[in-house]
Amino acid sequence: MNKIEQLLERYCPDGVEFKELWEVCDYIQPTKYIVKSNKYSNDFKIPVLTAGKTFILGYTDEIDWIYNASIENPVIIFDDFTTSFHWVDFNFKVKSSALKIIKLKESNENDVFRFIYFAMKCIWYKPQDHARHWISKYSKFKVPTPDEPIQQEIVKILDTFTQLEAELEAELEAELEARKKQYEYYRDEMLSFGDDEVEWKELGEVWEVTKLAWYEFTKHVRYSDTGNIIALRALNVKKWTLDISQVKYVDGSEFEKLSRSKLYINDMLFTYVWTIWEVALIDINDKYYLAPNVARIRFNTEVINPTFMRYYFQTHIFITNQINRYLSSSSMKNLTMTNIRKFRIPLPSLQKQQEIVNVLDKFDALVNDISSGLPAEIKARKQQYEYYREKLLTFKELEK
Repeated sequence: MNKIEQLLERYCPDGVEFKELWEVCDYIQPTKYIVKSNKYSNDFKIPVLTAGKTFILGYTDEIDWIYNASIENPVIIFDDFTTSFHWVDFNFKVKSSALKIIKLKESNENDVFRFIYFAMKCIWYKPQDHARHWISKYSKFKVPTPDEPIQQEIVKILDTFTQLEAELEAELEAELEARKKQYEYYRDEMLSFGDDEVEWKELGEVWEVTKLAWYEFTKHVRYSDTGNIIALRALNVKKWTLDISQVKYVDGSEFEKLSRSKLYINDMLFTYVWTIWEVALIDINDKYYLAPNVARIRFNTEVINPTFMRYYFQTHIFITNQINRYLSSSSMKNLTMTNIRKFRIPLPSLQKQQEIVNVLDKFDALVNDISSGLPAEIKARKQQYEYYREKLLTFKELEK
């Protein structure tokens, strides 16, 4: 029997009392602690907080109405819209009134606030859009409140685990950053060719480069939020791959009049306006159509490996010698189709291209693939921590 089990047997043999969060916590509206200016500087001392992924927005010199938190008197800042939250044990100001400042009720002196914080981490709740949640929903979730010695022991374990997990994650993140730099170095080396080493062609000489005009797209396309056929826009081309987390469907459109828009396996998408120089390859037939503001490059696969070209387009030499050379200097950054067709492309043998692709595929998976390599290891460590936290905070509820 471990120490937690011994404490439960001693203090809570029949189960643990559960309480709604409002019973153990008070909240404060942060109105008077809101920063007035967006002028931040690392030379200032007072952090400006949000409860989102970006925890500290910056630092301000506004010293009026600072919330005085400390290690002895910590708080939880809670985003009333997203329900994300952070532990805070230092003085701060906040960005907006969307936050609530949560603290332990003075009458609940036998509860350990840090334990409540960890218990909140085990609440899985998907908030509704554009609604506030603390009063109506979140504060009514129940959390376990075992006797104080049990809470203290669990906090001690989870704080140690949290520190170890953070240290390991930092080491993995540093290793990942080093591997990424190493990967980029070798990628650029492998894809650097002299004029006398390989044949060079302008992109438009040997491959089809096209786009879809707004007038023809809007004339024949009907967007929908559901369906099977997806219109790929610039926002769907991110980090050298397709991102279909936000899509528009076009099932009811006049496809017979959109033949230039239909996309096939190994077609490359190339963003050329606003967001410049994002590319992705199509991986399936009969699924995607081209929307405006994205160029389509269709390769002759008898002379070019499309994956080789996807890697080549990522290199710093391509950015320097091609993108920067032709990039428009207008207020809206863009590349014209004429200039995209002028890109000079190296043509080593197909065998050489495949050899380079084989090496870079393995290296790319190690540093970028969330299903393998270091990103997967970081994800696994987080999941392991969450699993043990949930196990420690799972109790038999006391019957009343």
